[in-house]
Amino acid sequence: MRTSPTRVESLEPQQVFVFGSNAEGMHGAGAARTAMERFGAVRGEGHGLHGQSYAIDTMSGLGVIEREVGAFLAFAAEHPELEFLVTEIGCGIAGFTPAEIAPLFRGAGDNVLLPERFAAVLVRGAD
Repeated sequence: MRTSPTRVESLEPQQVFVFGSNAEGMHGAGAARTAMERFGAVRGEGHGLHGQSYAIDTMSGLGVIEREVGAFLAFAAEHPELEFLVTEIGCGIAGFTPAEIAPLFRGAGDNVLLPERFAAVLVRGAD
C-alpha cells in the first residue's frame, strides 16, 4: 500500500492535499493552514475541493467525519486522474486516534494515499 508523505511541501498538478477542517472553514492551524497558504483552500469553505485541497470536517463529531469521508471516497472514485494525499485527519485538535479514523477509509481506491499510521491500522485489521 502506497502511503502519503508525512509532510507535504508541494504538489504535482494531479495531486490533491486532503486535510481536516471545521465546518466553518477557519483553516487557522496545522494542515488546514497549510492547505490555505499553499494549496488553494478557501477560508469559509470547510468541505470539499478547493484548488488542490480537499477539506473534510473533523470537528463536528465522528458521525460527520464518517459521512464526509464517504463523500470524499466517492469523489476520489469519480476522479481517477487525481491522486489524493490524505493527512492524519481528525488526529490533531479534533482528538481522535488513527484506530478510530483509519477504518473509515477502508475500500479507498488506489488514487487515495493514506498516512502511514492509517495504513498500519488497516493492514492490522485485515489479519
